[in-house]
Formats: sequence, structure tokens, C-alpha cells
Amino acid sequence: FVRSFQDSDGDGKGDLNGLISRLDFLNDGKPETTTDLGVDALWLMPVFESPSYHGYDTTDYGKIDPDYGTNADFLRLLDEAHRRGIRVIVDLVVNHSGSGHPWFVSAASSPSSPYRDFYVWSASDPGWKQPWGGNSGTWHPGGGAYYYGVFWGGMPDLNWRSTGLREEMKRVASLWLDRGVDGYRLDATRYLVETGPGPLQADTPETHAALRELAAHVRRVKPGALLVGENWADTKVIATYYGSPSPVGLDELPASFNFPLAERTLKAVTSSDSVPVASKLDEVLKAYPEGALDAPFLTNHDQTRLATQLGRNPGRLRNAAAILLTLPGAPFLYYGEEVGIENGPTGGDESKRTPMPWDATPGGGFTTGTPWFGFAPGRETANVASQTNDPGSLLSRYRNLIRARKSSEALLEGDLVLLSPVSGTSPALAFLRVTPGETALVVHNLTDGFVSAGPYAVNGTSFEPIFVDGTAGGPSGGAGSIRVNLPARGTGVWRVR
Repeated sequence: FVRSFQDSDGDGKGDLNGLISRLDFLNDGKPETTTDLGVDALWLMPVFESPSYHGYDTTDYGKIDPDYGTNADFLRLLDEAHRRGIRVIVDLVVNHSGSGHPWFVSAASSPSSPYRDFYVWSASDPGWKQPWGGNSGTWHPGGGAYYYGVFWGGMPDLNWRSTGLREEMKRVASLWLDRGVDGYRLDATRYLVETGPGPLQADTPETHAALRELAAHVRRVKPGALLVGENWADTKVIATYYGSPSPVGLDELPASFNFPLAERTLKAVTSSDSVPVASKLDEVLKAYPEGALDAPFLTNHDQTRLATQLGRNPGRLRNAAAILLTLPGAPFLYYGEEVGIENGPTGGDESKRTPMPWDATPGGGFTTGTPWFGFAPGRETANVASQTNDPGSLLSRYRNLIRARKSSEALLEGDLVLLSPVSGTSPALAFLRVTPGETALVVHNLTDGFVSAGPYAVNGTSFEPIFVDGTAGGPSGGAGSIRVNLPARGTGVWRVR
């Protein structure tokens, strides 16, 4: 969240120049160093012009929000990131615009506006409620009629049935790809085209068709560009957003955030039982099509911070980090999770998006002015400066895990073969990560005590450590019946020979 990462000009708001100044913390471009986090890419929450602090009500898709800088600043960010080997994807809000966008201002001014069909209109209020429950209506008075906005009246939904709108959004996608971005996180992708009230406002065939068209365009403009969708739904629904096999691979979204897996991971870590996450991994393996790229994460900007959900428990935080960074796919890390940021003091979204604590000074190293929103509690120790040189800190754990992941072909790219049971209870989560050239055994102890985990059906005669916590004992036993000894909340990863 750029607003909360680093302020460069003392106005209390993070900006692009501030982000540039902190790139070496994320990845300094030097594989031999160990003081950076080692990430390969950034997802920037909305950076286009908007009247809101969060940016999801875009008013100009072609311009960087002045709070964050200029288009030239953004191009410099891309140059500096790419120079360090960091790719950059940006939030593209495709479901709706802001009500202040010139398209909507024109559309609401007259039924004969050339932009009228960029939005969805009704002569009367159909009375639909939001598809996720509650009593909020989705039709709003304006422009001499009612317009559709599934979230609220300030964010009118774009009409993806309109050829003109689809072409304009493809133009926007091309614009930033041509400027150098490496892909997009697509917001609220379940809700593009609605066909009726209630559940007919989500996951419609028309929505899938619109995403296939957009994805095909992005592939033509920049092959290899990433699209990752926000499909906050159950596993079977998420699986449908990858699309079908085609000559270029799956024909819809190449990646989707795995919300159910995130929930189950936290449940497993909290309950000291691997079955919740193991059973979900088993479901994902069966439901997702071949070639799907998973996007696992722990929490995001719409959820209570991880450290708060896990009761600020150091062992649980260590567990969660290790599980995330040994899973298949492209793991996403929400800024501040690597130092254990807690949630802010309110129930609002702002408290999930508080400024990054670089140190314990009044400005937190974030700003020389007054922060746009207060720091979360606990930053006396949950900050970068206090953890950066501590080999036992959470930050060091994330750095070490990311380096271990990047050192192993199997951890980076391998398929998952589940070893843990998917029913009953089990104190350890175990799986193999497998490529044609390498197999890695991964075992996590989810309890607060010593565990002798196994036996597991692993065929190997020797085991080379990739990442091992403390007093973890190397795998032992005969081929096909391997046991692993792990300390409390410990993780072991070994290359199988």
C-alpha cells in the first residue's frame, strides 16, 4: 500500500519516491547479500488518480494519483525496480470506476451521452441486494434513472457488455503494459457482469467471457504478463477462473488468490492441527486445472492483520511464514507481515493499512511529518530496525525462507505431493515438492512441543538440508518409512537424494 510504505516529502503520505528509496530493503539486486528481503515482485494497490485514500474509485486510469507523485516518478520506479530484478504489477480496478470519472460524469449528464452504455442503467430501482448478504442495495439514483453499483454509489459498475467499454479497458491495459508494468492484479473479478438479483450478480458466464477477452488481449500485448484475480470464493469457484486449456495455456486468469487456503492455514496454525490446511491442499490439487498458478497468501489489505489474528504468538507467526513460503505457486506477502505488524486500533480498513514501522522513532522512519494514519500498536519491537540484525527475528526468518525457496528448483516450481492425513488430527504438515530434477521433503510442526513426525512414504537414501530450524533431526528410517524430529513450531526442508 504505497500510502503507508515510505513518505519522501514530509506530508505524512507514502509516495513513489519513498518506495524507490526503500527498494534495497525489498531486493537490492545483489544475490550475494542477505540484508534484503529477496522478493521478486511488487503488487501496488491502486496508484491511479482517485479522491479516496484507498484508490479503488478511479477517476483517471492513465494518471498517477498526485498524492503518490507523477507518471514520471512511476516510470522511474519501474526502472529502479527492474534494475534490481523486481517486477511490478499494479491494481487495475476493472469492475467499477469512481463516480467522479469523466466517463460517469458524462454518462449521468444525459441518456444520449456517448458514455451512457459504459455503465448499467434502469428506469426504476430493481431492488437487488448485495450478493454476499446484508441489506445494502446495489442500484442508486442518478442521471435521471438508477445506476448499478454493487459496492456503493460512489463506485458505479462498468458495463462489460458494452463493446466501447471493453475496448477502452483494453486500451488502458495496453497503456501501462507499454509503459513497463509486468501485469495486473484485477480487483473484484467475480462481479463484472450481473444477470439478475442475488447470486446472479456474481460468477456469471458473461463475467468469464469478459475475463477471457481481457486476458487474451494482455497476452497479445505482453506475453508473460501476470494477471492475478481477486476471486474471494470457495475453492471450486476459484478453480473456474483459470479457464480452459488452449494453445497458449489456460485461457482465463493465469493466477488467483487462494482465500480458502489462507483461512485454513491460519486455522491449522492456531489449532496445532495440520488437517485443516492438508485437506484444503488436497481439495485444491483435485479442483484446480493442470497449469494453474496458485497465489497463496496469509492476509491482505481487507483482513485483520496476521499478527493480531495469531495473538502476536511468535511460534505461530514463524509457522505461518514457513508454510506460506514452502507452498506451490507465487506466494504474496502483505507489507509489514515480515516484522509482525499488528492491526490498528479501529475496526475500519485504515487499521489494516497502517504505516510501515521502519524504526521506533515518533515518525517511525516512515515520515518526518504526521503520518496520514496512526501506527499500529506494538511497533517498539515490530519494526525493521529492531529486527534487521537479529538472526532470531521474524524478519530474519522471512529473509532466510525466501532465500531457501530461491535456492531450490523444487520449492520454486515443483508440484505438491501431500504426505499428511486429510482427516482426523495430525500435529505436523508434511509434503513433497517435486520437479523432474529435484524432490524436496517439507515438514512443519504446528505444535508448541517436540514432535516425531511420520512415518512418511518417501523414497530416499540421504537428505540434504535446505532449511532446518534449530534442533530439527534429519529424516531417518528405511526407504518408504521416514520419520522427522522437529522442535516446537519448527520446520525442516530437505533435498531428497
